[in-house]
Amino acid sequence: MTQLHPRRWWALGALAVSLLTVGLDLTVLNVAVPTLAVDLGATTTQLQWFGNAYTLALAALLLPAGLLGDRFGPKKLLLGALALFGLASLGCAYSGSPGELIAARVVLGVGAAFLIPLSLSLLNILFPPEERAKALTTWVLATFAGIPLGPLLGGWLLDHFAWGSVFLINVPLTVAGLVAVLFLIPLTPGSGRGAIDFAGIALSAAGLVALTYGFVYAGEQGWADPATYGLIALGLALLAVFCWAQTRTASPLTDLALFREPRFVWGAVLATMASFALMGLLFVLPQLFQAVQGADALQTGVRLLPLIGGMLVSAKIAERLVTAVGVRVVVTAGFAVLAAGLAWGSTTAPSDGYGFTVAWASVIGLGTGCTLPPLMSMAMGALTEGRSGAGSALIQVLRQVGGTIGVAVLGTVLNGVYRHGVAVDGLPAPVADAVRGSASAAVAVAEKLHRPALGESARLAFTDGMAATLGVCAGLGVAGALLALLFLPGRTAPRAQPRESAHDVVAG
Repeated sequence: MTQLHPRRWWALGALAVSLLTVGLDLTVLNVAVPTLAVDLGATTTQLQWFGNAYTLALAALLLPAGLLGDRFGPKKLLLGALALFGLASLGCAYSGSPGELIAARVVLGVGAAFLIPLSLSLLNILFPPEERAKALTTWVLATFAGIPLGPLLGGWLLDHFAWGSVFLINVPLTVAGLVAVLFLIPLTPGSGRGAIDFAGIALSAAGLVALTYGFVYAGEQGWADPATYGLIALGLALLAVFCWAQTRTASPLTDLALFREPRFVWGAVLATMASFALMGLLFVLPQLFQAVQGADALQTGVRLLPLIGGMLVSAKIAERLVTAVGVRVVVTAGFAVLAAGLAWGSTTAPSDGYGFTVAWASVIGLGTGCTLPPLMSMAMGALTEGRSGAGSALIQVLRQVGGTIGVAVLGTVLNGVYRHGVAVDGLPAPVADAVRGSASAAVAVAEKLHRPALGESARLAFTDGMAATLGVCAGLGVAGALLALLFLPGRTAPRAQPRESAHDVVAG
């Protein structure tokens, strides 16, 4: 006879608090970059590595984290990940040099690499199928809720305290998460079976790092550099060898048989497509608010809230609609709304105010809330408890790499249109290079040189680039709607998942 964990919703709240730190860390660094450049004397390359160090550590360890969670049980590793994340945040806050901060960011990425898939895998353990969609919606929203909070809290802290305070905000959240996980999450045993696939860990880590850094490098240096294609080709080759090796080892790092399960495949693939479009939006919106509409970092965080609000509203509605009409109808409609919002956003002109932006951004939020949670719920529904960690990690790998590729590709589209459109006639070469670098830099140069025409040219060029970027995302939304219509299941009852017996679950 099965037994539901009586404190499962409180446990989910504990996970949600912990996940806020991940979203916060994605955006709070952007606010602090100008201050870090001055106070730490960081070069442009070092500033880039403040973000890259975190991203690459995260990509490298997602798959091993999922495997280890299945093997040894998620609770102990989750506690370790939270402790590591908190300690690394302290290390970031008190770094005395760029090298120290980069090293601390690597450790922070290691903690996040365990925190994300392990918290997701616990949903299959704590919740029965009929409650899992609601729990997963909460999980997804928790991962995104920290994104607007980063600029909000970071901007306020930088106005009142030293730059290290933007990392210290993680510490109380991780402490609260540690206490809550310790007392609310059940201690579930892992499988404890089989050898650890160290060769698979090395191949997957090297491949994902090379592939991810290839696209990061493309975003920084452009697609003309041969190193970009060399890194991407190396990453793909290593991952191909990894997949081949996984079919020939007795204890594989990940279960490639999941790719024969249509619900997992289409849930993960379409969730990645939705994440790609959302990352494109989050890439251009802060620049629109600051370079075109004149907002500061704190105001930017406030202006992102309607996007998250739209996601929150539609995700709650989507829960009930999936039960009533099926995942195919809800996700297809969600992608259609997402595409419509993105297409609407592509019509934004420099003279349009925030009211116009908040309207189409809210529509995009509504569409996203009807796609991401149901798709991830469907993919997670294909996992048994024994492979929920590895499966959760695989979903997150696809989304992480997809998001990185999205930012690189969409950044190329935006920068290409912007650089072609901005007027640099009569400017000295170094100044012209700065103006072409970003719309924010161009507006600052225009104000310093008292050249309003240059500022208007930069704003117009940016909105033209944003139109092209959002147009690409809208096309992806249309493709997502068609794929959902063709390949997602109709209205079906959730398949029952094997649950542990009462004596297998020990309250932690």
